[in-house]
Amino acid sequence: MWNRRLGRTADHRVALLRNMATDLILKGKIETTEMKAKELRSVVDHLITIAKKGDLAARRQCASYLRNVTTKDGKNAVQVLFDEVAPKYKDRNGGYTRVIKTGVRRGDAAPMATIELV
Repeated sequence: MWNRRLGRTADHRVALLRNMATDLILKGKIETTEMKAKELRSVVDHLITIAKKGDLAARRQCASYLRNVTTKDGKNAVQVLFDEVAPKYKDRNGGYTRVIKTGVRRGDAAPMATIELV
C-alpha cells in the first residue's frame, strides 16, 4: 500500500489531508506530527504541479480537492494556489515543500514536524 493509514478510516484520512492541504496553502507553514507531514507533502506537491498548468481544468481539479475557506482579505485557497503559490514555482520541477522535525509533543511524545512551502 502506497499511503500511510494514520490510524484513521479512509474518509477521515481524506478529510484530514484536505483540511491540512488547505491550511498549508493559505498559511504557508503548519506544525503537525511527522507522519502526517510526510503524507501531506505528496498531496501538496501534486496540487502545486496541477496548478502550474494554469488552465480551467486544472483549477476545477484543485477546487474539487481543496476546502472552500476564505482568508481575511477575501481570497480562497484555490485563488491563493493559482495566483501566488504556483507562479512562484514555475521554474521548479518538484520539491515544493520542506518537512523539518521539531521534537516531541509533550502529551504523548509523538514526533512533531513543521511543513512549509519552500
